[in-house]
Amino acid sequence: MNNTLTVDMKTAMKAKDKLALTTIRALKSAIKNAAIELGGADTILDDTAIIGIIRKQVKQRLDSIEQFTAAGRTELAENEQAEILVLEKYLPTAMTEDEINAAVAAVVSETGAASRADMGKVMGLLQKKTEGRADGKILSQAVMKALS
Repeated sequence: MNNTLTVDMKTAMKAKDKLALTTIRALKSAIKNAAIELGGADTILDDTAIIGIIRKQVKQRLDSIEQFTAAGRTELAENEQAEILVLEKYLPTAMTEDEINAAVAAVVSETGAASRADMGKVMGLLQKKTEGRADGKILSQAVMKALS
């Protein structure tokens, strides 16, 4: 994933695509900061960790869009939306609702979960199985629904 980001950053530079360039630079910076926090400057994160960082970046931009829209700053909200589109190119294909429900049912039966008290056990395994293809909030809601 790091190599893809570097190649895309060079492509954006050559194409003078300011939006993509600044977005990818910010993402690479966030990845580098996370690597430093985990183990130092030489640490290389795996794709799963990088996907988590990308999701966090998307969430930050969604929060910004909400705040900019509330403040009447539509041009800034549109810029944030454009950055989200750049970031989403690096995320794996999102799971459909049916796929999420099937995964939840499989993990619930696998773990033998019967109540909401087992939610942590189900969520831990479910997040490993979905590998960043579904938002944690959506997974959590699906698990609550299945365990109620």
